[in-house]
Amino acid sequence: MEEGSYDYAVEGCESVFHTASPFYHDVTDPQTELLDPAVKGTLNVLNSCANTSSVKRVILTSIAAVTYNGKPRTPDVVVDESWFTDPEYCKSLMLWYVVSKTIAEDSAWTFAKEKGLDLVVINPAMVIGPLLQPTLNTSAAAVLSLTKGAQAFPNATFGWVNVKDVANAHIQAFEIPSASGRYCLVERVAHCSEVVNMLRELYPSLHLPERCADDKPYVPTYQVSKEKALSLGIEFTPLEVSLKETVESLREKGFVS
Repeated sequence: MEEGSYDYAVEGCESVFHTASPFYHDVTDPQTELLDPAVKGTLNVLNSCANTSSVKRVILTSIAAVTYNGKPRTPDVVVDESWFTDPEYCKSLMLWYVVSKTIAEDSAWTFAKEKGLDLVVINPAMVIGPLLQPTLNTSAAAVLSLTKGAQAFPNATFGWVNVKDVANAHIQAFEIPSASGRYCLVERVAHCSEVVNMLRELYPSLHLPERCADDKPYVPTYQVSKEKALSLGIEFTPLEVSLKETVESLREKGFVS
């Protein structure tokens, strides 16, 4: 949040990867907890990059800034890099993390254009797979909640992607000179019921939820274009493998007995 605090960190760097901002759902002050760190924090990083002659390219991770715009998402709909989340629509739903990431990316594009900064944006869906850190992150917690004796699974549909594929995409976006614009990263869009079924096949002994949290029709799935991601040479890890790696990592870290 402190302007200029990244100057020393980026000095001499050829590329800078800005990969994170706060991601959690239990928010009491969205502006202070999510919006300011995402937007001002991103601009502080980019400003340091713009003031450092060695920096040739910046790679920004921008989760949730693509699909939340109120447009219908059905099995025949293909989401691609031209889709942008509508922050006003998300404010009405109090999706504050989504708002924070969307405004941050929009601000980053405006800043990069003004300063002539070479910016490439990676747009992943729910990132799962092995945990690098000892603590639990929000996306892995979504899988953990299904394995901890939950009575019901959410009536929700998400895109899913393996963290190793996301890391690889960042590297390729830096190393491939022609990389530009945005890159959606989604191996598969699946309803939580499908995820539960996959977990049940992988781990028959786990106590998994048997019913949906409501009796409404299931939120439909949709498609996400892989075309641009494949141009980076990304070979997506199947969702089944990602789920297995997530559960094994959760066991290793002591979250699942």
